[in-house]
Amino acid sequence: MEAVKITDFSDIRVGNAQNLIAATGCTVIICPKGATAGVDVRGGAPGTRETDLLRPENYVEKIHAVLLSGGSAFGLDAAGGVMQYLEEKGIGFDVGVAKVPIVPSAVLFDLPCGDARVRPDKAMGYQACVAAEGETFLQGSVGAGTGATVGKVFGMEHAMKGGLGVYCVKLGKLMVGAVVAVNCLGDVIDPANGQILAGAIQQEPFKFLNSEAGLLQQCEKIGNPFAGNTTIGAVITNAQLTKAQATKVASMAHDGYARTMRPAHTMLDGDTIFTLSVGELQTDISVVGVLAAYVMERAVLDAVWEATPLAGFKTAKELPIIMRN
Repeated sequence: MEAVKITDFSDIRVGNAQNLIAATGCTVIICPKGATAGVDVRGGAPGTRETDLLRPENYVEKIHAVLLSGGSAFGLDAAGGVMQYLEEKGIGFDVGVAKVPIVPSAVLFDLPCGDARVRPDKAMGYQACVAAEGETFLQGSVGAGTGATVGKVFGMEHAMKGGLGVYCVKLGKLMVGAVVAVNCLGDVIDPANGQILAGAIQQEPFKFLNSEAGLLQQCEKIGNPFAGNTTIGAVITNAQLTKAQATKVASMAHDGYARTMRPAHTMLDGDTIFTLSVGELQTDISVVGVLAAYVMERAVLDAVWEATPLAGFKTAKELPIIMRN
């Protein structure tokens, strides 16, 4: 198994757009030839668009892009820009009088980071599509991860910077990659040793507060749904999948969340994973699912390692006590 670039997929394009002053942005994954897709929504506070269409019993078989966005529910507006771009390119589901681009979307809550009055909109969604025409795709404090933060159990004043992570591998002819915007309520953990890489911190003297333990200590309190959470991502593969199989792979990919975020899938997270199949390679679905969990795990870790300081939140890179394995 070897690590490859997410841009090595011949049938997808990926792009980011962001407003660094307002600390928000969006990420688009475009499938010009269409992709079979599934989705698994695990968190208790999701913000999504067109996910019902991905149910196996529903009619449309192919999607044309997935949008990951900040801005909470406001950020779903950015899908309009993705649709405009795809329609201009003649990409979409042919309904006779027009081609309708199918763009499932998910949003995360980043309003507490930066300027809450500015959210991804139609123009930013279009901008992300234009950026996808290039050959470079960045990670860290960009795209949907621009305003992402982690470790908010004790309040935003104890949070650290999250971000956008990407990881892709090739096993023989099989390729599986992940793109994820990490904005979890809990801490991000290195599963190799259980060490907290980024999460809830005390500044003076510095220490990690341990979000999972803190949540348990608050067992009689009602959580604040506006604490600003949700991790959203997508798995991409050249394996040939049905919608039902793609949904199963998305389900297995959530293991990557569980390995790296503690806690994950809470009622205050809208944790969502899409799977996009853009190839015709015949392979074992369980193998695809195992690799999906692995690349998602690695993408989550890269999201916090590649994050850069923004809006006053510390990053994993700034903490000298953290050593990358």
